[in-house]
Amino acid sequence: MSSSSMKSSSSAVHHGATGKNGNTGNGSGNGSGNVSSTGAKYERSIEDTVVALRRELRTVYETLREQNEKLVDLEKDVRDRDISIRYLKNEYRKLKEYYQSSKSDLSVPPNFALNGSGSVGGGGGANKENAMLREHLGAASVEDLLQKLQKELKEKEGLVRELNQKVIRLSNNLIYVQKESLSKDDRLDELQNEIDKFRQVVRPITKAMIEKRCSEDTFDAWSPGVENTRILPVTETRIKRQAISAEPLSSLAGMQGDLIKIPKSSLSREIIKSAILDNDFMKNLEMTQIREIVDCMYPVQYAAGSLIIKEGDVGSIVYVMEEGRVEVSREGKYLSTLSGAKVLGELAILYHCQRTATITAATDCKLWAIERQCFQTIMMRTGLIRQAEYSDFLKSVPIFKNLPEDTLCKISDVLEECYYQKGDYIIRQGARGDTFFIISKGQVRVTIRQDTQEEKFIRTLGKGDFFGEKALQGDDLRTANIICDSPEGVTCLVIDRDTFNQLISNLDEIRNRYNDEGVSQRKKIYEEFREVKLSDLRVISTLGVGGFGRVELVQLAQDKSRSFALKQMKKAQIVETRQQQHIMSEKEIMSEANSDFIVKLFKTFKDRKYLYMLMESCLGGELWTILRDRGHFDDGTTRFYTACVVEAFDYLHSRNIIYRDLKPENLLLDVSGYVKLVDFGFAKKLQSGRKTWTFCGTPEYVAPEVILNRGHDISADYWSLGVLMFELLTGTPPFTGADPMRTYNIILKGIDAIEFPRNITRNASALIKKLCRDNPTERLGYQRGGISEIQKHKWFDGFYWEGLRNRSLPPPILPKVQSVVDTANFDDYPSDPDGPPPDDLSGWDDDF
Repeated sequence: MSSSSMKSSSSAVHHGATGKNGNTGNGSGNGSGNVSSTGAKYERSIEDTVVALRRELRTVYETLREQNEKLVDLEKDVRDRDISIRYLKNEYRKLKEYYQSSKSDLSVPPNFALNGSGSVGGGGGANKENAMLREHLGAASVEDLLQKLQKELKEKEGLVRELNQKVIRLSNNLIYVQKESLSKDDRLDELQNEIDKFRQVVRPITKAMIEKRCSEDTFDAWSPGVENTRILPVTETRIKRQAISAEPLSSLAGMQGDLIKIPKSSLSREIIKSAILDNDFMKNLEMTQIREIVDCMYPVQYAAGSLIIKEGDVGSIVYVMEEGRVEVSREGKYLSTLSGAKVLGELAILYHCQRTATITAATDCKLWAIERQCFQTIMMRTGLIRQAEYSDFLKSVPIFKNLPEDTLCKISDVLEECYYQKGDYIIRQGARGDTFFIISKGQVRVTIRQDTQEEKFIRTLGKGDFFGEKALQGDDLRTANIICDSPEGVTCLVIDRDTFNQLISNLDEIRNRYNDEGVSQRKKIYEEFREVKLSDLRVISTLGVGGFGRVELVQLAQDKSRSFALKQMKKAQIVETRQQQHIMSEKEIMSEANSDFIVKLFKTFKDRKYLYMLMESCLGGELWTILRDRGHFDDGTTRFYTACVVEAFDYLHSRNIIYRDLKPENLLLDVSGYVKLVDFGFAKKLQSGRKTWTFCGTPEYVAPEVILNRGHDISADYWSLGVLMFELLTGTPPFTGADPMRTYNIILKGIDAIEFPRNITRNASALIKKLCRDNPTERLGYQRGGISEIQKHKWFDGFYWEGLRNRSLPPPILPKVQSVVDTANFDDYPSDPDGPPPDDLSGWDDDF
């Protein structure tokens, strides 16, 4: 990913700095011990298997190509022989007819000739040829000639049967080889994922076991509640997961007009549609969205040998191939050949990123293309139009009209479209039901059955009308029949009683719970730091390096009793990556935040080159560092850290703030061992009941609705909470692929497709699955009880929430921090090799 497409999670320590004792290198060190040798052998075994499979796959492809060539030759031979046999049969028939019509005449028929090799051929009937034939035949009878022809025909037919059997055998072999090829591809993907997980989890543990064990750890050597708690130093710098962000919505403002639709043939439309439906990612889109994408795609052509996509280039276009063949390569190595209806480069329609492979036209190619902005506009427009239409329907219903706007938006999100054919009974009189209907298309007939058992017509209902509303209020006995009356059918928007009741609650009470808290403390902080200048700060050391700059540990020149973290961001780079809106949002949200579970912002500064944020320092290091060193946490340790995040989310969500970048890298331990949420670069304050559409987050943690551009809100944070629980309990997130696109496709398959390790308890597994529901409105924390439903879950039974809030609950891990300037829990970083950035005086940061 380019820097313009990613925001490093280490943009602050608090913001993403790496821990000194937690570096997990990619290489495995030398040393003895069963764990290290087993780990190394396991890694070599997997990698050798992958190499062998790739070699075998290449051999299979070669065999496949040879078998295809043989098959083509055999089919041609069979066609030629079939023609020859048909010709012989025709001549034999003519000869037989002539012989039967004139048995007394033993002469050769005038239109029949025998070639020099003894086979039959058409002679044209010339007298000279006939005389030669009679001379050649001599005394031979016509019966001998017929027997000879019959024998030759039988030989030819036998040869054809043999060839046909050979073709069948080759076809069966071809099918078998193709199946083997597909299974080996699948196995290769599985092994690649195994390697990814191995490198994330096993190698750090193996390397740690190899290193000399030292007792002077920065954390207590045997902290309670942690498995494999011995922390061992690792000297190599680890690579951290990168967060990704698309352009903010403001840059799409010009795309809200009419989309440009490109005329195309019905065949081209079908090819594009089939390619989209065959793609693991794009097949998850709605049919209305797919139709608009097909409408807006424009044609492009590439000559054989030309580059379509180049590895490393920043892409913004996705292609669908209609004609031709392309070759895919990575780092100069051939990967595969593609032909037919295929989607190429789909990651580029999600966000600004580098191409991960090169695609070259092997033949002349005809493709269809669509830009990322056009795609995102289609996604956003369809979502907004549908929500507005559904909300208008709801406002016309008496039981909904007095509900707040955000509740109406939530209800509109859970409405399901149901289709009924003409004559279908949607509701039967006397039946019990708990469903409410709004007609969005077509019309229905309302009837009542009387004592005579005849149905009396009452009236007709059409678009915008509704029925079954009493079922939402508890009266579930249907009092009339509702029958589909439109030839083209009826479409209804449907919601059931349980879903409706889950969404109706006293939202204002939850939203305003904290409104009067913390205001005086924020004023106190403002007064305390009002006179502090940038020149008053003295840099002690670097705590972390991020996408936009560095995080320094600093002290006030006149106060050596405490320290701070100074986040320094390059203005020019922020502008280059179009992240100005995110930076201003981060400053606004952190300036107002006042929670013990969120890092505090004290003051901001700026000059010609940088923006600065002065924050509290958390010298205990990153939770990610500890997790990687120890492999995974037990249930109790995971519960404590998850509870800290729940408290932070409770504070943010009550103010309609969505966080969007939860992961262990963004959780820091303070000196007391409590976790604080850091790095608010992707946080956003939402309008009540509204969604946001910008793709951002870390690939392993993004929710399905973010990937599919369906709009998302605070429910996306609950998805990431479930992912965090899984990673803390196992050491690796549940959704992990060899590249971001594979990760997204795994996410779209859902949490039920993930195998849970045995060390995850039944209650923990149940909570994770309730947090990671595919439907955002069904996630625990988002429904009627709000986040308290998470706190009440069985997994948290007996947890001392009040002790967590007043900080009297002992933490599972207590970091050792010797002084206010002790940076032992963070890496050593060299000075910035790029030097000072250029000035930026555009004025976008006037309010920073």
